[in-house]
Amino acid sequence: MKHSSFNGAYILGISFISALGGYLFGFDFAVISGALPFLQKQFGLDAYWEGFATGSLALGAIIGCIIAGSMADKYGRKRGLLLASAIFGISSLAMAAAPDRNIFIGFRFVAGIGVGMASMLSPMYIAEVAPAHLRGRMVAINQLTIVTGILVTNLVNYTLRNHGDDAWRWMFGLGVIPSLLFFIGAMWLPESPRWLVKAGRSEEAGAVLNKIGGDAFATESLSVIQGSLTGTEKTNFADIFRKAALPAVVIGIILAVFQQFCGINVVFNYTPRIFESIGVSQDGQLLQTVFIGGVNLVFTILAMLLVDKLGRKPLMLIGAGGLTILYIIVVRMLATGSEQVSWYLLAAIGTYAMSLAPVTWVLIAEIFPNKIRSAATSFAVLCLWAAYFILVFTFPILFDHLKDSTFYIYAGICLLGFLFIWKNVKETKGKTLEELEGVMIH
Repeated sequence: MKHSSFNGAYILGISFISALGGYLFGFDFAVISGALPFLQKQFGLDAYWEGFATGSLALGAIIGCIIAGSMADKYGRKRGLLLASAIFGISSLAMAAAPDRNIFIGFRFVAGIGVGMASMLSPMYIAEVAPAHLRGRMVAINQLTIVTGILVTNLVNYTLRNHGDDAWRWMFGLGVIPSLLFFIGAMWLPESPRWLVKAGRSEEAGAVLNKIGGDAFATESLSVIQGSLTGTEKTNFADIFRKAALPAVVIGIILAVFQQFCGINVVFNYTPRIFESIGVSQDGQLLQTVFIGGVNLVFTILAMLLVDKLGRKPLMLIGAGGLTILYIIVVRMLATGSEQVSWYLLAAIGTYAMSLAPVTWVLIAEIFPNKIRSAATSFAVLCLWAAYFILVFTFPILFDHLKDSTFYIYAGICLLGFLFIWKNVKETKGKTLEELEGVMIH
């Protein structure tokens, strides 16, 4: 199949709109970092409640993954994305208006439902509509929109830092704007051709595939997709642990958990706390979040250029190995109170942004067989969010007791992750989703 026969503008357009779910994911993920100093004063948060307020997003995301997995199979990927965008918008306004700690945390949990749905559906949808030679870059757009959301949110937080004790309400309330844009955009999306075939609507699937790559691509793809779905029945979480698919499922779950337990998200969520520990002012703390967001964006763009050329496995190894070394240096810098630690934390963010952050999502979106992709992706992302909750809930408590040595724990986890990837992860670049079924389960 000649690459020139594909409708690149159309593929990019639907991938970008779907990936706006990632922008909202980035918003809800980052907004807490700038808001925490204000929330601590407003609601009197101690280390426990600080961790719970941050992690409640992940608890909601776990529920969101379960809802999205079921909904995506029954009603399609598009309707799931529309529901996620509505949940984002409503929860943003509700958090902004929250009168007390418990109501705020409750609606941050609701926001997490939208985040969980989008974090599963956006990359899965893109993987199902993008041709094999473009899939890595297109799925990585989801990570690009996540980091764009993080950077823009950090800039807004920094701009609002001197707008009084209620500045945090504006930080959360402004999330309604991208939510509305996402909802409008998602209404324009076609349904996933792989879901349409599974739902017995092959003619509609053919029309979508034709628009993506022309007649020959549509005919060939329809045949391959139908073959891969032969004998498919309704799937649930129990089906993903059957012997045939188990190797791919286990790898996907471990990679999802490792992406969180590698520890980098404590830098994103607790930048003010980390820099406060070495005497940096509140203005300086919030400025560091902007630097982190900028580096995150630049290195995510680099990952998009490399993921389909260098491949998935080399980037994952670079990420795990690089973070192991950088965390050990960070411990020494924090122990001496050196503000030079910011350079090494930025290096860690850059390393993560060009490797573990985007490539894990690419792998989760592509390694599972068609028959169980929705259920398996849902379960892997559910595990990712459970790991995120454990990470961000425990960090304030660990940092209170262990201080800088906390990062030794993350260094050890990264070393184990490096060894696992080296031994177990196979290269997936350039292969169709159907070809990967043979690669991953043998």
